[in-house]
Amino acid sequence: MISIEEALQQLLAHVQALPEETKHPLQALGQVLAEDVAADFDIPPLDNTAMDGYAVRAEDTAGAAEASPRELSVIGEVAAGYVFEGALAPGTAVRIMTGAPIPEGADAVVPFEETDEPFTRPPEGARSLSGTVHVLKEAVTGANVRRAGEDVRAGDGVLQRGTVLRPQEIGVIASLGRNEVRVIRRPVVAVLSTGDELLEPGQPRQGARIYDANAYSVAAQVRRFGGEPLLLGIAPDTVEALTAKIQEGLAADMLITSAGVSKGDYDVVKDVLAKEGEVAFWTVAMKPGKPLAFGTFERDGRRIPHIGLPGNPVSSMVAFELFGRPAIMKMMGKRGWLRPVVRAITTDRITNVDDPRLFLARCSVTRRDGRYYASLTGSQGSGILTSMAKANGLTLIPAEVDAVEEGEEIDVLMLDWSLGDEWGSWTDDSEGDTPLPGTTVIGPADRSV
Repeated sequence: MISIEEALQQLLAHVQALPEETKHPLQALGQVLAEDVAADFDIPPLDNTAMDGYAVRAEDTAGAAEASPRELSVIGEVAAGYVFEGALAPGTAVRIMTGAPIPEGADAVVPFEETDEPFTRPPEGARSLSGTVHVLKEAVTGANVRRAGEDVRAGDGVLQRGTVLRPQEIGVIASLGRNEVRVIRRPVVAVLSTGDELLEPGQPRQGARIYDANAYSVAAQVRRFGGEPLLLGIAPDTVEALTAKIQEGLAADMLITSAGVSKGDYDVVKDVLAKEGEVAFWTVAMKPGKPLAFGTFERDGRRIPHIGLPGNPVSSMVAFELFGRPAIMKMMGKRGWLRPVVRAITTDRITNVDDPRLFLARCSVTRRDGRYYASLTGSQGSGILTSMAKANGLTLIPAEVDAVEEGEEIDVLMLDWSLGDEWGSWTDDSEGDTPLPGTTVIGPADRSV
C-alpha cells in the first residue's frame, strides 16, 4: 500500500499533454490555447460613443445648465456600424447611438438625459435631419468617448499559449475576427464497468442485480473536467469478456475501469492488467478508495494509461477525484489542478480508529461569521452514493488521528462550493506544506465564498 502522494506522482509520470487541434472558438471552451493570439487591428477601430446622445464640440456647451441651456443645431444622426458624412461646425450637434463612430469635429457626447430630447423631427420626406436641441449640462472634452485602440492595439499580444479558454477569452478571440483557434485536444476517456451483478439503467430489474451507477458518475466526472467520455458498457466477470472490452477501450487516450481490483475470486481486472499490460501499483493508503490499480497498455506504439477504480460507488468517485481528474487536466495541457483546502470546524465527532489511511469523509461545508464549518453528510459507508450528492467537500483526517471531536478544526478538500462557485479549474503555483498534492490551504478569512 503506497501513499496518495506517491501514487499520484507515479500516475502523472505516465501522462503527457495531447496533440493540438484547430477548433471553432465556441467549441474550444475549457481547452488550453496552443498558440499565442495577437491583434491585427485596433479595438475599437475608431473613436466611438459609450452613450446614446449628441456628439458635440465641448466648448459649445460651456456654462450649460437647466436654467440656462445651450441651443445647438442638429445636422444629422448616426447609428453603430455607420459613419457620419460631414463635420461639426461651431454650434452644431449630431444625434448619435451607442457604438457609433464620433463625427469629425466632435470631442464629447452629451447623453439624452442631459438634453431636452426628444427634439422635434423634420416632416416625413424631408431631405435632411434638422432641428435644435437644448443641452442642460456642460460637457467636458472626451466625455462618453471611447478611444480607438483603448482595449487592444494592432500588434498587441492578447492571449498567451497555455491560457485556459473561459467565456471571456472566447469573446476576445471573436472580437479579433477569428473563427478558428489552436488548442490542446481533449482526452477521450473510455469508461468500463465490470461485474455480473450489473444492469444498464433502463433495463428491467432482475433479482439481486443492481444498476450500474459507477459508469455514469465517472463519465460525468470525465466530462465535467474537460474530457470526452466513451462508455464501453458492462464486462462480465470473465477474463475473456474483460480482455475484449479492454481492447476496445484502448482506442481512447485513457481507460478507466471500475470494480475487479480487490482480492475476491471474481476480481479479475488486476489479473488482466498484469497479463496484458504493465502494473505500477495496486493499493493506496486512502479511505475510501484503497483498492486502486494503475498501469499501462501498449497499442500501435501508444502507451495508454489505465486507472482501475474500486467497485463501491463512493470509492470510485473519490478515487477519480484524486487521480483521474489530475490526469485528465494534465492531458489537456493545464498547468495546475489544485483544489482549495479550507480549515473548518467540524460539527460532528469523526472516528478513524486503527485504520492507517487518510480518511476522506464526505461533508458539507458552509461559512458563518467568517469561519468554515464541516458537517458529515450521514453514514460514511462506501456504498452510500447519496452521501456524495449531499457533499461539497472531503475531510482530510490523517491516518494517525483516531478521532476528531466536535468543535475541532480539520482540513477539508473542497469539491465545489455550496454557494455555487465552481473551483474545478482554480490553480495556484505556490509551494509549501499542504495535506495533499495539488491542494492549497485556505484559512478562515483568506477567501470569501
